[in-house]
Amino acid sequence: MKRVFTLSEKGWSGSALQYRWQKALGNYLAVAGPDNSVKIFDRHGQKMNELSLPGRCVSLDWDKDGDILAVIAEKSSSIHLWDANVNKTSQLDSGMRDQLSFLLWSKTGPLLAVGTSKGNLLIYNQQTSRKIPVLGKHTKRITCGCWSSQNLLALGSEDRNITVSNHEGDTIRQTSVRADPADIQFSVMKTDERSSPGESTPGFSKCCSAAERRYLWNSPEDDDSLSYADVVSVAVGKKTLFLFNLNDPDNPIELAFQQRYGNIISYRWYGDGYIMIGFSHGYFVVISTHIREIGQELFQAHNHKDSLTSIAISQALNKAASCGDNCVKIHDLTDLKEMDAIVTLEEETKGLDQICWTDDGQLLAISSQQGSLHVYLTKLPILGGSCGTRIAYLTSLLEVTVTNQVEGDPTMAVAVEVEPNFIAVGPYHLAVGMNNRAWFYALGNTGVARLKDMEYLGTVVSLSLNCDYAAALFEGKVQLHAIEDEDQNVEEDRQTKLFPDPDQKYRILSHALTTEFLFFGTDTGLIQCFYIEDWQSVNEYRHPVGIRKVFPDPNGTRLVFIDDKSDGFLYCPVDDSLFEIPDFSPMITGVLWENWVNDKSVFVAFDEDKVYTYAFHKDTVQGSKVILVGSTKLPFSHKPLLLYNGELTCQTQSGKTSNVILSTHSFLSDTHADSRKEQLQSLLQQAIKLKRFTEAWSVCKSLGSADAWAELGRACLHHMEVELAIRVYRSMGNVGMVLSLEDIKGIEDQSLLAGHLAMFLNDYNQAQDLYLASSYPMAALEMRRDLQHWDSALQLAKRLRPEEIPFISKEYAIQLEFVGDYTNALAHYEKGMTGDNKFQEHDESCQAGVARMSIRMGDIRRGANQAIKHPSRTLKKECGAILESMKQYSEAAQLYEKGQYYDKAASVYIRCKNWAKVGELLPHVSSPKIHLQYAKAKEADGKYKEAAMAYESARDWDNMIRILLEHLNNPEEAVRIVRETQSIDGAKMVARFFLRLNDYGSAIQFLVMSRCSDEAFQLAQQHGQMEVYADIIGSEATAEDYQSIALYFEGEKKHLHAGKFFHKCGQYSRALKHFLKCPNTDDNLAIEMAIETVGEAKDEALTNQLIDYLMGESDGMPKDAKYLFRLYMALKQYRESARTAIIIAREEQSAGNYRNAHDVLFSMYMELQTQKIKIPAEMATNLMILHSYILVKIHVKRGDHLKGARMLIRVSNNISKFPSHIVPILTSAVIECHRAGLKNSSFSFAAMLMRPEYRNKIDPKYKKKIEAMVRRPDTSEVEEESSPCPYCGFSLPECELLCPGCKNNLPYCIATGRHMVKEDWCVCPHCDFPALYTQFTQLLESESTCPMCSESLSVNQLQKISDCSRFLQQDQLDP
Repeated sequence: MKRVFTLSEKGWSGSALQYRWQKALGNYLAVAGPDNSVKIFDRHGQKMNELSLPGRCVSLDWDKDGDILAVIAEKSSSIHLWDANVNKTSQLDSGMRDQLSFLLWSKTGPLLAVGTSKGNLLIYNQQTSRKIPVLGKHTKRITCGCWSSQNLLALGSEDRNITVSNHEGDTIRQTSVRADPADIQFSVMKTDERSSPGESTPGFSKCCSAAERRYLWNSPEDDDSLSYADVVSVAVGKKTLFLFNLNDPDNPIELAFQQRYGNIISYRWYGDGYIMIGFSHGYFVVISTHIREIGQELFQAHNHKDSLTSIAISQALNKAASCGDNCVKIHDLTDLKEMDAIVTLEEETKGLDQICWTDDGQLLAISSQQGSLHVYLTKLPILGGSCGTRIAYLTSLLEVTVTNQVEGDPTMAVAVEVEPNFIAVGPYHLAVGMNNRAWFYALGNTGVARLKDMEYLGTVVSLSLNCDYAAALFEGKVQLHAIEDEDQNVEEDRQTKLFPDPDQKYRILSHALTTEFLFFGTDTGLIQCFYIEDWQSVNEYRHPVGIRKVFPDPNGTRLVFIDDKSDGFLYCPVDDSLFEIPDFSPMITGVLWENWVNDKSVFVAFDEDKVYTYAFHKDTVQGSKVILVGSTKLPFSHKPLLLYNGELTCQTQSGKTSNVILSTHSFLSDTHADSRKEQLQSLLQQAIKLKRFTEAWSVCKSLGSADAWAELGRACLHHMEVELAIRVYRSMGNVGMVLSLEDIKGIEDQSLLAGHLAMFLNDYNQAQDLYLASSYPMAALEMRRDLQHWDSALQLAKRLRPEEIPFISKEYAIQLEFVGDYTNALAHYEKGMTGDNKFQEHDESCQAGVARMSIRMGDIRRGANQAIKHPSRTLKKECGAILESMKQYSEAAQLYEKGQYYDKAASVYIRCKNWAKVGELLPHVSSPKIHLQYAKAKEADGKYKEAAMAYESARDWDNMIRILLEHLNNPEEAVRIVRETQSIDGAKMVARFFLRLNDYGSAIQFLVMSRCSDEAFQLAQQHGQMEVYADIIGSEATAEDYQSIALYFEGEKKHLHAGKFFHKCGQYSRALKHFLKCPNTDDNLAIEMAIETVGEAKDEALTNQLIDYLMGESDGMPKDAKYLFRLYMALKQYRESARTAIIIAREEQSAGNYRNAHDVLFSMYMELQTQKIKIPAEMATNLMILHSYILVKIHVKRGDHLKGARMLIRVSNNISKFPSHIVPILTSAVIECHRAGLKNSSFSFAAMLMRPEYRNKIDPKYKKKIEAMVRRPDTSEVEEESSPCPYCGFSLPECELLCPGCKNNLPYCIATGRHMVKEDWCVCPHCDFPALYTQFTQLLESESTCPMCSESLSVNQLQKISDCSRFLQQDQLDP
């Protein structure tokens, strides 16, 4: 708040003041101090008059209109009156002989109430000069009183009585109180129906610290008798608040308050029955007098630390103020919790006294205990104007501020000479004025200079400025004149002009001035545009009703006006186009155009509460139009002055400006990053409505949804922004739309372009209108054809291209046929015939349509004949189907047959019972259903052979089997079919057939095949065919079936079969029992089965039982070790299996079965490797020796005697492992070593043969040679070649398998028996055993199997291995 002035007279020093603002106008302030005078000041602090009094002023008051000030003083019975209109003072004799103590004017009439110190009353009528003395109204001094709006007078006196009198002075109510009354006020108490918080109510929840309530009446809380009752309120003894209901005088209410609040200093009624009370200890409390809340505290604040001295309420401002200590605090009545302002008067050290507002709330007077009076400006007249981005507004009663924040110009404060009623600003000037006078100021870079003042011929309603001219509206006229008289830019005859011309009889109601034009609107509905450059009117528009206000845009190319019906319109003088503004509020008071350079088509219309944003869309596919973008709530008492880029600059009552961001432009300030999806969608719609496509693009990126991009794309199409639409659809990946837009973007014909875009937007009627108005109207026909809008297409074709009618008719006929309108379809097919050979295919299509429609319409002969003549097979099928649906079977079958649809034809002939025709067509028929129908018919005729053939063609095997068995007596064929087709029902029939022949085995077989297991089982049981049943049932039976068979065999003492089926049904214990009971046979199948059973059972007891049996502990007959080996394998006990395998191999070796021993060890070796178990060293060594023996035969057979000799040396060195063939092996060693040149080795083995135990067993054929060899020894020996160790590289003989260097057992080659070499490594792909690549490939040239695993192998399957590290791991053997 701004301090306007301070009054401080010498005579007032150190004493409190009495003062009163002039009612209604608030132009004068009457102040009385201790100096026996009343001084009258104007609202600027200038003293206007002074009334001298005989004594100290007792009371003063203004009448209701503020015309008369009445004053009473000590030592005088006269009433002093000052007339504000004529500035004259007069005296009125009261006629009372005692001291006057009270004075008050009526709120509604010219009545003045005067009370005396002895309780007498005088009522004076200022209008009639009538005095009504009322003696004895009270017995003591009248101290307080109040007039009601009904002219009732309530008085309080020191006699502790309250009286309520009428305007004649008659007492109508009276009551007594318990202490001295003070501050009497009238108000109204209401019931439950109260106003909302916005209507001057506190608007907070109930406070828990309620005031103490003392009821002196007993009526119920919801008594409706109190509705709108007048209530007199009195502060009693400064402690309680006394409420006296005039309608219920016997039941007053007295409200007491907390002691900590102190004394009641002052209180005020406001709103809907609320009371604001100020207490001496600085508390500020609001209570309700509503009957349900009476006395409850709704708000409480400790506003002042030490003391509170006064409170005041301004209904005009809707604000409350309290003063105390040295400050004033102001609250908004709509939300008392929020402090509106705090005014601190540092110089008032003794504290403040009273506060008082003018009726209009503009000025607040604050008096102090020291005798000073300060006046603050709390509300200014909201006066302001704008020109471009420059605004001027009233900042004090005599100060106008000019600023241009957009362009950054310095702010200028202009001191003016009068309180203005109007303000206008131009590019270089400021004008202010009141009544019929205006003052003009030049606004320069260096400062402000006053130019001149101007008097007009009437009271100015509004004033507008541009660079050179001012236009003033007064009394229905507009005067256009140059601002500066000496302006060189203005010619003499263009200095001034008065509108209207004398011969024109209309009143101008509004006007506006732009850079080049003067616009004004009249009561006859005329809008005239005066071009200043040519000094003549250039445009007129006549509206049906009067024009109340006009608002041109800065360029003057568009104009918004409001007519007498409160409707709004946008008028374009350039082309005389007019657009009604949608949803235009009748309360609109003004319009502002957007000043941002890129958004000139946006404007706002505003009333007291809201701002409505509109956008004018000039170029859209629907033409130009105005749309409502949205509305923004306007803060209380804000007047919009300027709109720039969505930001509204408003003037407030406090003389400041406030910026309001329009809710329709919130996308400009929103960061998008943290916004919710719904909020972003709202921002997108705002941006699109305002054509702010750059911002809309940004919002779409934040949303990231296809729907958002689609909406932006549609908006671009609507506004004909083709390039931007291409960008949008390209970002969406909508290739089709991008290509379509690329095709049309170069079109210059706006109507044609708009037509294409309207079509893309699915607004086809609009598109058609635009196409027809364009340079290429055929586009409308093309669109309708593409959309299959055939009626519209035909109408357009008649106008634009008649030769297209046959083709459109045909397409229309196809659609009509589809929807079932056959009559019109036939007509359009007939219209579609061209008779031109160039369009033969088209005509054939129409003829086909005529054929179909003729049949549909009942003209079967015509339709069928046309269909038969027509070359199309499909047409015959279609017509046949139509005839079939019409139950015209004979004709339908003929058409099917003509069209070579033999299945359909046969089906329809069957329905006609025309079996002869069916028989003719049968070779061409593929449908089983038709063959089946034919078969049944032939069977009924007793032609079983033909029926069987037909059933076979129909693949109805069951019926065919039945015919073969029952009628043709051909069981062999029936059995064949059952076996091939696995037919269940056929198997049943065959089973019954064999049962009749007592062939139980075959019957059981087919019963099982037909899944009649129970019947088959019973049959097998009855006829001793269980073994047959068991063989047939195989693996498909259930556990119950297996158990039944097992129990049968158990009863028959057939232990092998019983055990077998107990095993299958999972009863392993019983199965093992039966297997062990079986007699020993050569193949020992029972033992094999027992091993399999124990392996699956995984039961330790069963395992031990079988082991005991195999070891011979149960019957004293040990079984072959191979069974124990198989048992361990079945149990997956691989280590035990390995030991057993070694034993078996040893036995096989001893028996001379070296290949068997080799295979046992090899299979065990592979199994252990698969299970990742270490190979026992003994097993590996035995396998190596046996393999070396096997290699001997291979090398000798190939003629490679050296390799054979080397292997025989290795075998002979381990001859103890070959006890059955010691002599033959040694003999072979002697011979092969001799052949290979290993004479010393040959001699050593020959010497061994000469031992007595071997000598007699030598083959006589070789005996003499060997003896001669021993007698004449030759110890020469071919030295064995060396090769490196694969582990350490140490060079050792090729056939040596233990490296002396690293002590490792070396892997050996399965092809030669030599140790492996790193550089020549390969493996058998089947058994993974290593071999020397070069040697193995040589071997495979003559051999076709691997010497180790005996699997087939070729050279192509071998691959040389460069990295053999995985084969050289140390831990593969178990020592």
